[in-house]
Amino acid sequence: MSLPIAYATNTLVRHTSEHDPEVLARHAKDPEALIVLLAGDLPVLTAGEPGTGFLPASVLSRITEHQEQVFLGYREDKPVIATLAKPEDAAAFQDDSRFIVENLRAIAVNGLVRLEELGTLAMAKSLLDWHARHRFCANCGSPTHHAQAGFRRDCPQCSAQHFPRTDPVVIMRITRGDKCLLGRQARFAPKSYSCLAGFLEPGETIEDAVRREVFEEAGIRVGKVRYLASQPWPFPSSLMIGCAGEAETDEITFDTEELEDARWFTRDDVRRMLDGTHEEYGAPSPIAIANHLLQQWMSE
Repeated sequence: MSLPIAYATNTLVRHTSEHDPEVLARHAKDPEALIVLLAGDLPVLTAGEPGTGFLPASVLSRITEHQEQVFLGYREDKPVIATLAKPEDAAAFQDDSRFIVENLRAIAVNGLVRLEELGTLAMAKSLLDWHARHRFCANCGSPTHHAQAGFRRDCPQCSAQHFPRTDPVVIMRITRGDKCLLGRQARFAPKSYSCLAGFLEPGETIEDAVRREVFEEAGIRVGKVRYLASQPWPFPSSLMIGCAGEAETDEITFDTEELEDARWFTRDDVRRMLDGTHEEYGAPSPIAIANHLLQQWMSE
């Protein structure tokens, strides 16, 4: 693939909490630490061309209090700590021209930070979002507390341990000869079509998930399936597993609850959709793995 996939590059020396559960406590007040700050679910960046999501530790003095912190790893030997502030703390930065407060999707689309920083921002957002949504034990309902430098929550009542999760999603470029199956949902940008996708189910292989989802959504039977690439997708915390599949049937019967439309596109259609010259249809955003799957098909 010609360009790295958005959110897939993370240059940190990542932390393994099992090896050093106290690392956050040691670095929490380190003036040399780098802070990845989210006010609610909005990352705070320093402005620039491009800006950066690695903020000096002094930035913490601008927020009322942090709700959660997670030790992410090291960047050039400096500790990196993801910090969750209250949504209202965004106001402390929004009126200061030295900072940008923006959602993670817009940060990627508009290139507000270097490509290699997107993976760290995605990691921070996914972990902090998990903490925000898992404050109570799924086993007994008691409040849980932060553990293992932010990579676990423990229940003091029943001793259950809870770990961050990633939801696997298959996304597939389905072809038959010189044509490609694409669909659109009502929430897509006007005229935009993309690869079909869906969550894996318990006890299911990646290959079978591809076949099941394509048949459920478009009525197409799929034979051979191969893995191509993956993309962390921090909305809130999925892993997009990019695959290529070979269709065995042609007739489309799409699920109107899942899709607004599904159809076959020629290679020339897809080429013009990707370069923006198609008069009727558009391609998925360049930050999405679907765009890369189609770009790869063009290069084959």
